[in-house]
Amino acid sequence: MDDKKQIKAWVWYDWANSAFATTILAAVMPIYFIDVIGGTDAQWGFTQSAAAVIIALLSPLLGAMADHSGNKKGFLRLFAYIGAGASMLLVFPGEGDVWLASFIVILGMIGFGGGNTFYDAILNDITSPGNRDKVSARGFSMGYLGGGILLALNLAIIMKPELVGLADSGAASRVSFLSVGIWWFLFSIPIFRHVQEKKSTVQEKLGQKIRVATRRLRVTFAQIRQYPELMKFIVAYWFFFDGVNTIIVMAASYGKTIGIDTDDLITALLLTQFVGFPATFLFGKLAVKFGPKRMLYLSQAIYIVIVILGFFMTSALHFFILAGLVGLVQGGSQATARSIFSRLIPIGKAAEFNGFLSFTSRFFSFGGPLVFALVKVFTDSSRSAILAVAFFFIMGMILLSFVNTAKGEQEAERILS
Repeated sequence: MDDKKQIKAWVWYDWANSAFATTILAAVMPIYFIDVIGGTDAQWGFTQSAAAVIIALLSPLLGAMADHSGNKKGFLRLFAYIGAGASMLLVFPGEGDVWLASFIVILGMIGFGGGNTFYDAILNDITSPGNRDKVSARGFSMGYLGGGILLALNLAIIMKPELVGLADSGAASRVSFLSVGIWWFLFSIPIFRHVQEKKSTVQEKLGQKIRVATRRLRVTFAQIRQYPELMKFIVAYWFFFDGVNTIIVMAASYGKTIGIDTDDLITALLLTQFVGFPATFLFGKLAVKFGPKRMLYLSQAIYIVIVILGFFMTSALHFFILAGLVGLVQGGSQATARSIFSRLIPIGKAAEFNGFLSFTSRFFSFGGPLVFALVKVFTDSSRSAILAVAFFFIMGMILLSFVNTAKGEQEAERILS
């Protein structure tokens, strides 16, 4: 039977780290990067690509180490503190500090992405397979609410900095970065206090753990081929994840480049959060009723519509409409994908296979921002760059059609040979 206290504690972490996704990745930092620091949307895209490659290289080894040591929670704590600390450090970059700002953002993304590898793996420890769709969606929906609440507070300060004694919106933006680090740290406490994890009885030094983890990682690459449906889903997920990630991290800088006012941009992104909160709950229920694979198809089709409409966008109203559409599908689609993957993983391989998924998806996720940046550089058109993102959703839908999830769940029960 599921432990409700542990589930609640697990959900709170989504509330905690989503502040980084909303304020730093999606809304405030991309605009600050262009308006105050003096970077470009292409440079922001290259920053996202660099972070994705680094996370990709770290994730599988860390996942294997966590499985071997039985310490997923310990690794989650490490990366959460890295991410929270980096968020606070963003108060320092100012005009012209493009390299420093990019470095700190990359550090924060390592904390965010690396932590999520272990956070996702803990889902298998706290709930039964039949309940994972609902619990996963609950986590994402709470993330939308938590990230949205802090973004709303930050938005109020940025739009009216004089109300709290700040000189301008730039100073208010720096305060918002500090608030993310504090928020992330405080609301991570429940998962570290209440989620229980079986500890390994083997006591080894770090060097020994790394050697063992490296060997296990090689075995993972060999073993995963014994699960063809899981492998097909992973390939489809690469494209889907890349498309969603690109929309998240490039939307604000794209809107700024085509002339949308800063206050309108942040308000629209805030709308995404509060639409996403109830929509993710509903998406999870619909996934149970109609099947998660069908709902994943639907979400990718809507994303294609969003990208096409984004190409023609000319006003703040258009941006608000697109932000609402993103809110309808973003959290629910990610929660559904996470739930499907959890059911296709062999028993005892949660962190290791989540590390593999994080490695491969993060490695390929540099593609979306990189394609955006390169198309922008060669065509000098942000509109052409955003339209190119549709490719990732089209490929995701095509590849997902080849996945038989029922067969994959049967394969997951098989003993590894």
